[in-house]
Amino acid sequence: LLRQIHDPPICLYCVGDVSLLAKTEMALAIVGSRHCTGYGEKMAGLFATEASQAGWPVVSGLARGIDTAAHEATLQAGGRTIAVIGSGLTKIYPRENLGLATRIASSGGVLLTEFPMRTNPDKRSFPMRNRIIAGISRGTLVVEAGCQSGSLITAMQAIEQGRTVFAVPGRADTPFAKGCHSLLRDGAVLAESMEDIVNEYTLLPGLAPPPKTPQCASPPPQELTNLSLTPLEEKLLALMREGVLQMDLLTERSGEEPQCVLAALLAMEMKRLVRQLPGRMLELRI
Repeated sequence: LLRQIHDPPICLYCVGDVSLLAKTEMALAIVGSRHCTGYGEKMAGLFATEASQAGWPVVSGLARGIDTAAHEATLQAGGRTIAVIGSGLTKIYPRENLGLATRIASSGGVLLTEFPMRTNPDKRSFPMRNRIIAGISRGTLVVEAGCQSGSLITAMQAIEQGRTVFAVPGRADTPFAKGCHSLLRDGAVLAESMEDIVNEYTLLPGLAPPPKTPQCASPPPQELTNLSLTPLEEKLLALMREGVLQMDLLTERSGEEPQCVLAALLAMEMKRLVRQLPGRMLELRI
């Protein structure tokens, strides 16, 4: 994806599992204000957790506030995250996130920059790194941003690169939501949950679901041979072979916690095994 933007970096300096950079086709950038509210941190954490559980890499900028919340939640969920920094790898900024940077690199994630090793951060380097955050991701989610937030620069660059921009609505009486509300007025996709993001990508060219087989026919065994399913996903798959089910009924029949079922369904949507219909109805795609 990064090769597709109009000004890709000449080279990248990385530490961590560099193979993750070849798996960003469905990466989600989560950005927002450095000076955020508890609500913003909570929403960033929720989206990062659900994205991780669905197998999406999470991209952010290692800054204070929303970026930190997104990286931390990804690690806690056992996901993989890419931190794009605006300095050299020996000049991690802010310094209080040095420990977080180390954990990202040692847990399957990547620290990434276009700046030589000893480059200090400055006001020019952060807007430059923002184009990489947007460029390496399929979509950019702005969680909380004021009118002057640098995350709006990331959103604008994502739009210029032809990527989807999502925004989380906030309270009307707080300045921390004005940037997100401005994006929504200008056409950003409203995101209240990870489900909104997943649904947006099922409509993208090249990501359309495969043709359905008749319901009476059993899916050929080879369709599932290359998929790695968790025990819960296999359980839900067996329940849904009975026909179209309402999400709450599926959860009840599974006997599992609702949040676990939702995470499994998100992963199954990304694997193109299930489709959500109006009324929270679910059907198999295979």
